[in-house]
Amino acid sequence: MPLLDFVNFYLIPGIVLGSIYALGAIGITLVFGVLRFAHLAHGDLATLGAFLALAVVAGLGLNPWVAMPFAMAATAGLAVAIHWLFYEHLRRRSAILTVIASLGVALMLRAVVQVVWGVDSQSYVGGISRPESYLGIRLKDREIWTLLATAGLVMALHLFLTYTRWGKAMRAMSDNPDLARLSGIDTRLTTILTWSIIGVLSAAAGFFLGINTELKSLMGWYMLLPMFAAAILGGVGRVEGAVLGGLIIGIAEECSVLFLPTEYKSALAFGVLLIMLAVRPTGLLRGKVL
Repeated sequence: MPLLDFVNFYLIPGIVLGSIYALGAIGITLVFGVLRFAHLAHGDLATLGAFLALAVVAGLGLNPWVAMPFAMAATAGLAVAIHWLFYEHLRRRSAILTVIASLGVALMLRAVVQVVWGVDSQSYVGGISRPESYLGIRLKDREIWTLLATAGLVMALHLFLTYTRWGKAMRAMSDNPDLARLSGIDTRLTTILTWSIIGVLSAAAGFFLGINTELKSLMGWYMLLPMFAAAILGGVGRVEGAVLGGLIIGIAEECSVLFLPTEYKSALAFGVLLIMLAVRPTGLLRGKVL
């Protein structure tokens, strides 16, 4: 196979898909790192964010990229509301109860999407998007914007966690929540901020997946396993690990069709997940153990 064909048909789609997984994996790693449980509703929260952007596009006639910030803000508020309604009262109980509650939240969010928007596939814009050639490398505008927006969000989050007071508070809660509380950190406000960021990132991941493929009510459920695999592969609790894991899983999935049927792409993520848990449960960058 010519190198350019491999780049255009496998590597670039893998990088785009991996960047979407990376955003979702960052949200998962923030939930586990700061709040200490595996959030099974993360994929369906991303789906709802994607459909909220569709509602803005259909209702106001805005360009999808203009509608995305509105959906991100709405999903952030929804994520905070879900925490207070379903997770806060379980904070001092066993983590498995919160995990089971998150599965129930996932089913509720999916039901809302199916009732409001139906179960048929939808898209933000009609027609066929043709790629442009850059020295033989073929890229669509939406792929370029997806990669640039993902890089911007990841960089903004990195700067926030590294240099701001609230970012340092989130890292302190991730390292030792009891010590952070004794040090005077407002853990309630830090939790609200964490859920807001999780909502923003999940809505962005859902939007990017929807604009590069199509909108489906089950698309978040299908991307949940690859996102968890990406978070565990990179190291749970490590933002940079989630990015690395997402890119590896995305590229591996797209390249797997060279030797596996397409319907087995998700099995690759499952295999990576099992191998990493067995061989190196802390992940490539030594994160927390699930």
